[in-house]
Amino acid sequence: MVRECDLRTASSAEIASLRDTLNAVLAADLPQDPPWQERSLREYLTEMMPGERRIAWVAEADPGEDGGVTTAGMANVLLLGSIGVLEVLVHPSARRSGVGRELVLTAARRVYQEGFQTIGVEAVGDTPSIAFFEALGFTKEYVETRSVLDLAGVDWAGLDKTAEGVSAGYHVQFHPGGLPDQLIDAYARAKAEARDVEDGELRPSSYDPQRLRDSLDCLHRRGMTPYIVLAVHEHTGEVAGLTEVVVPAQHPTRADQYDTIVVPDHRGYGIDRAIKARMLLELRSAEPQLTEVQTWNAQANEAMLKVNAELGYRPDREWCEYSVDVPELVHRLDAIH
Repeated sequence: MVRECDLRTASSAEIASLRDTLNAVLAADLPQDPPWQERSLREYLTEMMPGERRIAWVAEADPGEDGGVTTAGMANVLLLGSIGVLEVLVHPSARRSGVGRELVLTAARRVYQEGFQTIGVEAVGDTPSIAFFEALGFTKEYVETRSVLDLAGVDWAGLDKTAEGVSAGYHVQFHPGGLPDQLIDAYARAKAEARDVEDGELRPSSYDPQRLRDSLDCLHRRGMTPYIVLAVHEHTGEVAGLTEVVVPAQHPTRADQYDTIVVPDHRGYGIDRAIKARMLLELRSAEPQLTEVQTWNAQANEAMLKVNAELGYRPDREWCEYSVDVPELVHRLDAIH
């Protein structure tokens, strides 16, 4: 049975069951990824940016021998802008039973009722999700490469030299937890000037100062600690480059690399390597439990892929973004339901 679930008021047992389903999926499809913890999981699922809404459903399995809550699958859709971003998880033991299709149909009907015309979804390469969404008529729009850095293999002495490799006329700053408010405008301006991410990406950056403030606040409410390293142009005081890493409470041994940007007028001065190296050095002290950092890059972004390779990142998986027309999806699934 698929039912809508208010994650804000769900019981602790229900949240724990969702975590167990997520970890079962990871163990089957991404066995090298760290399991998720229950800490701040509810906040991760329910805290959102202004103007965004998340709707969730669970597919309940038969109760276990102890009578506890068991989840065969879950789906949630984040409504933002003009698109609904869908996530579907089906417990490995419930696959090929129709649970996933039922969850997608339920979510698609709701997205249609909400007036949205497009659903987007991320699907990880070399996992069953690729064939699942393609069979439902989703079209691949964008591909990134995920790379993972094993901190145990980092050449820390070499990293020290790389961090000092920025040209004269710039100084590098480390900001744990966020940014001083006086830097927000310059930071957002740097992101806007370097906007080179394709429009279809489902993890948009924040180019507006207020949205950037909201984004940092949302990260904290979701149990995620941001770290930021800046390269500042000494003559103008402008932000010439930036890199962001977030350490989630839900999987605190593996951090997520967010944006790394160098403003076009300041490229060629060693900023990209220096700020990423400085970030790793700072994380070593600030988050001693960290063992890995993961990052995503467009396959066409050869310059950043080269920098990451020099730092020790190794390609791991393709990360694919798919989309589908909502009315067509509902019609197709209703026809086979």
